[in-house]
Amino acid sequence: MESTRKQLIELLSEQQGHISGQALSQSLDISRTAVWKHMKELERDGYEIEAVQRKGYKIVSFPNKVSENTLQWGLNTDWLGHNLHHYAEVASTQEVVHQLAKQGKPHGTVVIADQQVQGKGRMSRNWDSPKGKGIWMSILLRPELLPYQAPQLTLLTATVLAEVIADQSSITPYIKWPNDLLVHHKKVSGILTEMQAEQDQIQYVVLGIGINVNQDTADIPEGLQHKATSLRIESQQEWSIQQTIQRILRQFERTYDQFIQNGFSEVKPKWEEYGYKIGEKVTISTMKKSWQATLVGIEPDGALLARDEMGNVEKLYSAEIHWGEGGYNA
Repeated sequence: MESTRKQLIELLSEQQGHISGQALSQSLDISRTAVWKHMKELERDGYEIEAVQRKGYKIVSFPNKVSENTLQWGLNTDWLGHNLHHYAEVASTQEVVHQLAKQGKPHGTVVIADQQVQGKGRMSRNWDSPKGKGIWMSILLRPELLPYQAPQLTLLTATVLAEVIADQSSITPYIKWPNDLLVHHKKVSGILTEMQAEQDQIQYVVLGIGINVNQDTADIPEGLQHKATSLRIESQQEWSIQQTIQRILRQFERTYDQFIQNGFSEVKPKWEEYGYKIGEKVTISTMKKSWQATLVGIEPDGALLARDEMGNVEKLYSAEIHWGEGGYNA
């Protein structure tokens, strides 16, 4: 059913005018009655369909809402989101994708929810995911990469989100190492990458994306207002969640394909262009010491590069970073 509906949407989107029920029936290898039933399902989802005798069907408008149909309408990706699941509410999109991965669902499967009741970020932190206010999404990837390369997927995703946000608005996002996006020093998005792997082979990766989109200040818990924001608050405009998801998926597919073909070399300078506090001094604390350093970039394995006052450059894989005025600690 999912495959037939997707093919139907593609046929309708490719057609400038009407397309006959007979042509749809033949293309989809289903009865004309089945075509009519699919059209009724689309109407129930909010599509306005024009049916003209001896001409056929034409979609004249579609709803600005998030559903499997509206997300696949006009998505135009080669592989990402062809298997797409939308839920009104889940505990966590990460958990759903892990379950689908174990069932053998394909590379590029996407799960999107209007609300998460147990959303999570790094280190099992809670992620507030109110209904209809943000993008709560997880992607299943089955990359032919070695396990040590998996952190590159987090860095790649951060550049995709930064580019989509920058292209859609006057907002300037920054990527705070290793996995947050900030606007005006406040968190607007987070990325959670989880992996199932053997010593020399990745079985699958679940890439979680959370973006605060249309929250007002009152929607953000009082205890988080000093360090969290939304695209709406920062841009003073309402965002289409459906269209933003589609832009992210299209941009992610292009960037991912380039990464698989050409390696990390094209991702690294993009990340550093958006890197938070790159070229600035911060205070770094580890179990052994605390010191001031200038952030200079990232390594292909995901390490943050910091140059101390003696000119020595150190790779950081885990550290507490005191970002200074406006930034909260990592």
